[in-house]
Amino acid sequence: MDMTLIGMLVAGLLLLAVGGEILVRGASKLALIGGISPLVIGLTVVAFGTSAPELAVSIQAGLTGNANIGVANVVGSNIFNILFILGICAAILPLTVSQQLIRLDVPLMIGVSILVYLMALDGRISFWDGALLATGVIVYTVWAIRKSRQENAAIQAEYAEEFGEPPGTRHSALDVAMQFGLVIAGLLILVLGSRWLVDGAVALAQVLGVSDVVIGLTIVAVGTSLPEVATSIVAAVRGERDIAIGNIVGSNLFNLLSILGFASMATPGGMAVAQSVLRFDMIVMLAVALACLPIFFSGWQIARWEGWLFFGSYIAYTTYLVLNATQSALLPFYTNLMLYGFLPAITIVLTVVGVRAIRTNGSGSLIETAAD
Repeated sequence: MDMTLIGMLVAGLLLLAVGGEILVRGASKLALIGGISPLVIGLTVVAFGTSAPELAVSIQAGLTGNANIGVANVVGSNIFNILFILGICAAILPLTVSQQLIRLDVPLMIGVSILVYLMALDGRISFWDGALLATGVIVYTVWAIRKSRQENAAIQAEYAEEFGEPPGTRHSALDVAMQFGLVIAGLLILVLGSRWLVDGAVALAQVLGVSDVVIGLTIVAVGTSLPEVATSIVAAVRGERDIAIGNIVGSNLFNLLSILGFASMATPGGMAVAQSVLRFDMIVMLAVALACLPIFFSGWQIARWEGWLFFGSYIAYTTYLVLNATQSALLPFYTNLMLYGFLPAITIVLTVVGVRAIRTNGSGSLIETAAD
């Protein structure tokens, strides 16, 4: 086996780990300097940066006449972000959920997902659809930053403990530039690491005789979300749980608003939407977004078992994609298993979790303890 391929895989993983650490550290310090909450940093700066691979892929796909790939990339990334990344992060360490996510950002993610689905019903996301989405991301970003800065005193006190600086400490322009440099360096390292890892994995899969269909549905699709994987896991391990969750929810919003928006505007005739994506994958994306509400609302955290539930759901989804793409003889059996076994079980679990969360929070026992 070619050791160069192994070297690319190892180097890619190392770069992802280093880039994630640098990005989270720089973003956290920028939050302190700018008086912006870590949640908003995760929802905006980090989320937009880690979505850079999806943006590049979608615009390139649109300009080369493969616009349907761009839409599928965004939809697949949104599913992967919630089920796989949040699942893994919560399995490592239960994630505390900010009330802002429940009250605004998750409902907004659900609403935008529905809007994109409605836009795609005619088989295309047009230039004007894209313009509306792009305007939405600008309005959302400005609003989030302005709202966060209104809580400046509380945020400065929160970060004073972590960084050992008293509230109101002034920072030089050089210090600000250094933190911006860390964020940019972290993003560049993440993008380079994800490219090396994907290229190495694809080449290795071809050497091992794995079909192009399987490669496209797994390695390449997941590859553009590797920066989110690295950033969120590093943030969770370092205790920056707001950045970990905010990065995922923010990335999903940016994927839908910014990437589909700008890519649709840049693509002649708009972004084409494959019927298979419209009929199945977008429905899964909507269901996954809706599932966040009861999970996040239950105890104001994502517990370990809920993380494993997300992760297992992604494995089930990916298995179906592979079986369907290869027209495996196991497909009918697996489809029935999903329709009459797995999906009803998941629905029951989410319903029970949601009802219990509403009853518990309705009693007021968690509202005070969950306050930001």
